[in-house]
Amino acid sequence: MSDQHAMNGVTVTDVHAHVLLPALQAEVERRVPDAVREAAALELKRNGAESLAVSGAMVGARIPKLTDVTVRLAEMDAQGVDRQWVSASPNHFYPWAPEGLAVWAANEANRLVAAHVAQEPDRLTGLGLVPLQHPERIVECLDDAVLGRGLAGVEISSFAGDVELSDPRLEPFWARAAELRAVVFLHPFGCSLDERLDRFYLANTVGQPAENAVALSHLIFAGVLDRHPDLKIVAAHGGGYLPTAIGRSDRAWKVRPEARRCEHAPSTYLRRIWFDTVVHDPHALRTLVEVAGGSQVVLGSDYPFDMGLDDPVSLVRGAGLPAELEQRILGGNADSLLETRVRA
Repeated sequence: MSDQHAMNGVTVTDVHAHVLLPALQAEVERRVPDAVREAAALELKRNGAESLAVSGAMVGARIPKLTDVTVRLAEMDAQGVDRQWVSASPNHFYPWAPEGLAVWAANEANRLVAAHVAQEPDRLTGLGLVPLQHPERIVECLDDAVLGRGLAGVEISSFAGDVELSDPRLEPFWARAAELRAVVFLHPFGCSLDERLDRFYLANTVGQPAENAVALSHLIFAGVLDRHPDLKIVAAHGGGYLPTAIGRSDRAWKVRPEARRCEHAPSTYLRRIWFDTVVHDPHALRTLVEVAGGSQVVLGSDYPFDMGLDDPVSLVRGAGLPAELEQRILGGNADSLLETRVRA
């Protein structure tokens, strides 16, 4: 912790930062080149050629930030961040992968993330992966991440194939994650709206918030949080559109019988989910705090991608929040999330 942060009594923690795993990607490409090409064609359909070209150049320029711990630590120092939670870049989800490859890739990602954060364990915390499209294999990969590799939890997408987060087949996963007190970091990859968002970078600017909102709604309306109250769900991108449009969900819960699968009005569950600060403006951050509660907001940056926050600490400090709440968002809330987790 820096001297300045020590005097303020807060460890500044960024819960949303990524690592790229080139060796994993190369091996997946070697094993199933045709499937990788099909996945690339889907990404072209969803994003459009122009955005893919820009994204390719952007990621290429940021390879050192995504792979080199020394570069990562220097960037953290420049941002005033003491600790990062490091999760795999979402392109490593491989939602199309068959069972054997998907399980191997998740476990290999767990190993590689653990090796990355082990280079600086006092400043880096790792999150692993699970094969969401194969619910029957998820628990073993969660155990591999948390118990086998000592990671704080896992990162999941908003959906995978025909598996939504409301899918009953995921019940053993939610139960085990709650039992382990593991963090489940919800971070979309891709959007089911496909070519409707293939220009103007809408696949990201509209698609990511939409996917967050849909995935969280599946969790809430299906009663997952009723059955598993100890779950620690952390939503990327401030939860997308859901926190600012939650009144419509409450209305549906009130008037539509098919929307009454959860015990309480949907808005109450926002205070049982954690949300990062990647919302891009102070007004949106204040609204998120008002809707979800100050205990449920944690610092995030989406490091080091261009749609993230270059100066995540300044966004929080410039939002006009009370000093005590500001410190909780900068680090206290993240610390609390890790206090009860089961360790390897």
